[in-house]
Amino acid sequence: MEKYKFIEGLTSDVMFEVYGKDLKELFKNSALALFSVICDIEKVREEKTIDIEVNGDSLEDLMVNWLQDLIALVDTDELFFSRFEIIEINENNLKAKVYGEPISPEKAGVVVKGVTYYKLKIEKIKDNYKATISLDI
Repeated sequence: MEKYKFIEGLTSDVMFEVYGKDLKELFKNSALALFSVICDIEKVREEKTIDIEVNGDSLEDLMVNWLQDLIALVDTDELFFSRFEIIEINENNLKAKVYGEPISPEKAGVVVKGVTYYKLKIEKIKDNYKATISLDI
């Protein structure tokens, strides 16, 4: 099963669909998709570990807050991430460990300003989850 795919046709935004067999995998794959835009994720080493806890009023809210927190860490701690471990998740709370290294220009991709609610959707299809996510670039 694919982890994510990009949807063409937006200029100031990047939109992608993310897939997962459960919420842990869905949220992990959303972070992988985000960082495949932000940096050359294949080259980012796991030198630093950060614990993250995020809350939201709904799954969609939780997804936006999760990705926004990751974007904020890029800006404030100047880190790129390549591995995401979701420790616990429910509809309103997520605990995770993220692994990465200090930002380096040669590994930089597109600067992502934020996550938008444009066409944001999380759905359960049979036994799998699918999310549609837009980034403001």
